[in-house]
Amino acid sequence: MAVTTEIAPNVYRISIFAPWANLQFNHFLVKDDEPLLFHTGLRGMHAEIRDAVAKLINLSELRHISFSHFESDECGSLNEWLAAAPNADVVCSQVGALVCVNDFTGRESRALADGGTFATGKYRFRYCRTPHLPHGWDAGVLFEETQKTLLCSDLFHQTGDVEPLTSADVVSRSHQAMKEYQAGILADYVPYTQLTAQNLKKLADLKPKTLAIMHGSSFTGDCARALDDLNVALREVYGPQK
Repeated sequence: MAVTTEIAPNVYRISIFAPWANLQFNHFLVKDDEPLLFHTGLRGMHAEIRDAVAKLINLSELRHISFSHFESDECGSLNEWLAAAPNADVVCSQVGALVCVNDFTGRESRALADGGTFATGKYRFRYCRTPHLPHGWDAGVLFEETQKTLLCSDLFHQTGDVEPLTSADVVSRSHQAMKEYQAGILADYVPYTQLTAQNLKKLADLKPKTLAIMHGSSFTGDCARALDDLNVALREVYGPQK
């Protein structure tokens, strides 16, 4: 059953825990004049997520659908959402639109360059291009500039059925999850390159107040420091091995 929590004013975390993966799948709805959904979710979870969103807005009023990169839990049910909200646009990277999304949906996406912005009413979003962070050539995240919420996709990935929002140490949780993943088929989850630290610093410089995390608890506190610490953790797990 989906659990809905308001993690920041008008930012709703819609979470489904999947025991088969020991993992939460989190989707974020921003209520505004033009509502935004970040992460469509897996096709198999669509009905449950749709029903949760319908308790917050009329589905036909959804105007923006976005995600970090082309992957099933990020955008697997995108076409189902476009059928429910035909006036919504699809906000993604220029690379994503060109190589995946436009063909998948059969329509033109709203392809944003790094630093591109759009407003949903009182909230303003900036697109931050982060190739291969967390993974995927087309990857990027959205930063809501008014309340300083970073919709950060798979960054800070945590396992387990954890609390919706925390000010505890999510970096240590993520570090442990990534180390465990290295022992199985999900090894090398985040490619650590010379650009990883640069991209994480770009996000830290935004000084977010809330991290809206796709897998695990969202975080409120010193988010810039958390992003700096995440770079250290990712380098330890995925960087060149000595």
